[in-house]
Amino acid sequence: MTAAKTTTDARPAKIFAPDSVQTLEEFERDALRVAAVIRDHGVGPGDRVMLKAGNSAAYLSVLFALMHIGASIVLVDQQERAEEARRIALRTGVKVTFVDDDAPVDADADPVHLYQLLVPAAGALDGAERLSFDTWGRLPDGLIMWTSGSTGSPKGVVKSGGKFLRNLERNAAQVGHRESDVLLPLLPFAHQYGLSMVLIAWLTRCSLVIAPYRRLDHALRMAGQTGATVVDATPSSYRSMLNLVTRKPALRAHLESARMFCVGAAPLDAPLVARYEAEFGMPLLDSYGSTELGNIAFATLDNPVACGRAMEGIGVRVVDEEGRPVPAGEAGEIEVDTPDGLEGLIAEDGTVQPAPSGWQPTGDLGRLDEHGNLFVLGRKLAVHRNGYTLYPEVIERKAEAAQCPVRIVPLPDERRGTQLVFFVEDEQERDAAHWREVFNGLLPAFEQPNRVVVLDRFPLNRNGKPDKRALESLARQ
Repeated sequence: MTAAKTTTDARPAKIFAPDSVQTLEEFERDALRVAAVIRDHGVGPGDRVMLKAGNSAAYLSVLFALMHIGASIVLVDQQERAEEARRIALRTGVKVTFVDDDAPVDADADPVHLYQLLVPAAGALDGAERLSFDTWGRLPDGLIMWTSGSTGSPKGVVKSGGKFLRNLERNAAQVGHRESDVLLPLLPFAHQYGLSMVLIAWLTRCSLVIAPYRRLDHALRMAGQTGATVVDATPSSYRSMLNLVTRKPALRAHLESARMFCVGAAPLDAPLVARYEAEFGMPLLDSYGSTELGNIAFATLDNPVACGRAMEGIGVRVVDEEGRPVPAGEAGEIEVDTPDGLEGLIAEDGTVQPAPSGWQPTGDLGRLDEHGNLFVLGRKLAVHRNGYTLYPEVIERKAEAAQCPVRIVPLPDERRGTQLVFFVEDEQERDAAHWREVFNGLLPAFEQPNRVVVLDRFPLNRNGKPDKRALESLARQ
């Protein structure tokens, strides 16, 4: 896991940020100088540290420096509340907390700001050392990541550094990333999907764009300036990009160099796929994975079907309620057998609860076709209504035929068992009566909404997924 060979391309790979441009060699030297400063702060191999900062070139320098040192890295979203960050720090026993100026943090944590590393590093002399992740790769707790907590309390997922990198090598091989690519991940780097793309750029020695993903108009202009070839984003970001291009057609030219539009982190709806194929003549390439199990399956340019097939060395099957595999085409719970999964979960007392081996239930409903392509139908969250057992996310997939994104919140009801509140994301702001009529024409009576709420945009969590807790709160109102 030492640094990959230097590219001999006439246009060397670069890291593009809003305020800087570096070749990979320049970035590597910076990261090594930062590593020396971090060692001066008393951090050595195996020490637990927290990194809580937003996407930036500085973030990447510190991340790679910590990996080079062989620290156990606790990644926390920049926007996480100070109280929760403090709880995570106590739970994981971090030695030092590294933050940027915008990160809410408990003053008692005595945090080290990124500029406190970068300024002294800038004056350090270069040595002959190269970045190496060998020590980090041997750590069973090289990485500790936190689930979004959209359906419950956040979980601390403990991952081996080596397994994490091997998972990304499988990822790059299946999707077809190459040295000439310019990756544009419109994602937070503190989470599974965004971090994957950052490290894939390093492993394949291709260029990386650190774009302001919350300002998509600026991000699109950076895509054009840098010649971005691979875009990675959530469905909500792709929807916003398409709306931007529709309103400002001049922005469309900034995506002309793209050869792949890749999607993850949330369910992808069929109308959005159709709109991209009509607008750009290119499919949206969906994927499947999780923080706990890593990246699992990917659609590719030569197989742009659903979430594609599982990566080499990883098993995916669909089982019935008794745990028996079902034939192709039948729906059931998705199970995964991967050598790249988590080591365990962080318990409240800070110990690691080991993860079981073998086939793991995911809590997701899906089906496999005869070619092994995975179709994800939604979470296996059953509700009961008027004598029927229903899966709200499966109903959402049916409702996609209405050409608008739909999210369903089930609420307890003493008489019916469950009420279904349909949230519709409709920028045209057609009223609830319109959408009720549409859904009643699409769905059988036992799946039709009790209530319809129209939003111009779904509330999103930090991962860019529709925020289930916020929708539940709206439903209860």
